[in-house]
Amino acid sequence: MSDKSSLLPQDHIVDESSLRYMLKLAAPMVVTTISFTIMQFVDRYMVSRLGTEALAAILPAGFASFLPSGFAIGAMASLSTFVSQSLGRGDKKSCSNYFWQTIYIGLAYFLLVVAIMWPTAPWIFKLMGQPEAVAEMEVIYFRIILYAHILAVINWSANQFFMGIHRPSITMFASLCGQVVNVGANYILIFGKLGFPAMGIAGAGWGTFIGIAVGASINMAVFLSRGMNKAFQTRRAVYLDFVKMVDLLKVGLPAGFGLMVNVAFWGMILFWLVGRFGTEALAATSAVLSYTSLSVMPIVGIGTALAAAVGKTIGAGRKELATRQTRVCLRVALVYMGFVGISFFVFRDALMAFWSSDEEVIKVGTNILICAAIYQVFHAARVIYGGSLRGAGDTLWLAIVSAVGVVILGLGGLLIVTLFGQFEALGPWMVATISIIAVGLANYWRFKSNRWMKIDLFKQRPVGVPVDTGAVVE
Repeated sequence: MSDKSSLLPQDHIVDESSLRYMLKLAAPMVVTTISFTIMQFVDRYMVSRLGTEALAAILPAGFASFLPSGFAIGAMASLSTFVSQSLGRGDKKSCSNYFWQTIYIGLAYFLLVVAIMWPTAPWIFKLMGQPEAVAEMEVIYFRIILYAHILAVINWSANQFFMGIHRPSITMFASLCGQVVNVGANYILIFGKLGFPAMGIAGAGWGTFIGIAVGASINMAVFLSRGMNKAFQTRRAVYLDFVKMVDLLKVGLPAGFGLMVNVAFWGMILFWLVGRFGTEALAATSAVLSYTSLSVMPIVGIGTALAAAVGKTIGAGRKELATRQTRVCLRVALVYMGFVGISFFVFRDALMAFWSSDEEVIKVGTNILICAAIYQVFHAARVIYGGSLRGAGDTLWLAIVSAVGVVILGLGGLLIVTLFGQFEALGPWMVATISIIAVGLANYWRFKSNRWMKIDLFKQRPVGVPVDTGAVVE
């Protein structure tokens, strides 16, 4: 029997804990996450050509928009857990039905978000203490991205579904198409090419909207295609299922909270603390975070694939395999992030000169890059162990430890800028480094405790005929 939800021919049985298998599963997600971050990197570079104020505005606005979207993305990550475990149990129709429940929840959520956050946008950036000229740009970009998030629900849900059924190449193709369109649209709209007016930072927002729309169209076309419908009954699983919604929310809400505080709150607090030291400090922080976002994305891709692999092995009743899969991914992540950390330290002057010609921005940024170099390997441990725990459904732990990391940054950062103001923007970044190290070590301890092995997401549920998890077909 052949199963379309796989990676290798049936007659080529492989060890699912091998480096080859994990890299083959992770490669499309790594390409997807890297390409997405490169797209953001290019977008920010285009915006940086508009001046220091525009560079200072683009990333805080992005973090603010990630406040609601980070919660949604984290919550939707539970879809991969349920899809992969359902696949391992042999219940393919449930894979598609879980996807539809995520779409319904996500659309309702973002319609509410737009209704609340669009009118309150100026207040949000005033609360963050942003300079007036910077805040005006932030509000413009933020409001456009809110609209884009309504369509992005389709992409986020599709990403988790296709990863869960071990078909990540579909996600890769849709994402690459959307990102190419995004970069082209940004160039045209930001600088006013091909007869369009120069829209500045608003052009970056609308370019992102267009790119997301393209990706969403491709994802839905594939999901509803004849082949996918035949394998997973995607068109017949459209009905509401409140039991599955509850399943998704039980696991997804802690994950959503964890990602929201881990990225959005963490970033907003960092910008709030750094903003006390002026526009140049904000611009330097935006530049450094652009580099660190780019550096960690391959590991995020591996972590996403690991979550799906762990979910499938747990669904098939092979929990011991998850430990070996995690160990393989961790080794790759530590080597890669160690190399990144060394590069940040050695080439920090050149890296900052790429972003800005402002001497003060370069000076502040080179010091901050030292902090970024230090925490890279701990960030790798944080992401990899987090992916494995998420695949097992241990999202409450991830939410709690992420919240602790934010508290460390908030209280510790406030303390250091109050008592040791001579460190200026470097002070909050020193505390941010401690925060990341603490969370990485905490996730390591949780995984080693094996408490995640006791989690059962399908208690007293009927089990389908399991698919052959040792054979996968692309």
